[in-house]
Amino acid sequence: MLLFIKKIIYILLLTFVALEASAATYSLPVNGGDVVGSLQMATLRSGVSLSTVAENYDIGYYELLEANPQMNPMRPYVGERVLIPTQYVLPQASRQGIIINLAELRLYYFPPGQNVVVTEPIGIGRQGWDTPLGTFKVIEKIKDPTWHVPASIAADSASKGVILPKTIPPGPDNPLGQFAMRLSLPNYLIHGTNRPAGVGRRVSSGCIRMYPEDIESLFQMVAMGTPVTIVNQSAKAGWLNGHLYLESTRPLSEQRAQGGDEIANAWVRAIDNEIAGTNATINWNKAKLVAGQQSGVPQIVSAKSMGG
Repeated sequence: MLLFIKKIIYILLLTFVALEASAATYSLPVNGGDVVGSLQMATLRSGVSLSTVAENYDIGYYELLEANPQMNPMRPYVGERVLIPTQYVLPQASRQGIIINLAELRLYYFPPGQNVVVTEPIGIGRQGWDTPLGTFKVIEKIKDPTWHVPASIAADSASKGVILPKTIPPGPDNPLGQFAMRLSLPNYLIHGTNRPAGVGRRVSSGCIRMYPEDIESLFQMVAMGTPVTIVNQSAKAGWLNGHLYLESTRPLSEQRAQGGDEIANAWVRAIDNEIAGTNATINWNKAKLVAGQQSGVPQIVSAKSMGG
């Protein structure tokens, strides 16, 4: 009986209160800045899982954990205050179509003719099933897709004792969810999922997974032929109101394994790209601290700035 009571208490402690979800659409700064959104706070309470609170705030599971290194995800406690990282430095890429940043497991969409950006968390390819880098385009939009199981995925599942059918029709068992957009990169999709807890993690076979409500909204907005640029930026720097912000996330495991100066100094290059041609003064000690935290939370690193 005592063990049963302990399990019940433990389950209650592993829950959040579901506060109002933040909007996924942000106005771009009128002065041409690079930072959108604002940070939020939530309080740990009973009733909703960690994965669900991430979905309610339209962030990924790892985003939530990186922004709160003090939190023990296995044993959070009721009443704990948690930072919701809903502020973003835009990726360093041309602001058109869809930009996917693998390092932060996040997608950005710039609707044509509008001064806004739509940003959503994503799931990407697990190690060994990497989501490729490059620029592609949307070549097909499919509602209620049938999943034609690729031979590579069927073989991998079979090696683990799971035999998949050749096709899985639309419905609750379909891992593509209700909406999918095919890329010009063969065999790769941006799609929904029947397992929302996998969004914000590296769990796919290379495709881009989105929360069901996010892919439904994006599906309606994105036109055929929309460019899709996939980058891998673990450090991003950008301007807002005359201040330079640095956002650093944990590099993908492949990059961490490789190590070297290229990965270690990504934050230096990101800052250098932004301050070229300006007289900005950078607090390099603060920047190094932010880079080392890898929290995914943008922070001001300019001591004095005349940038952007």
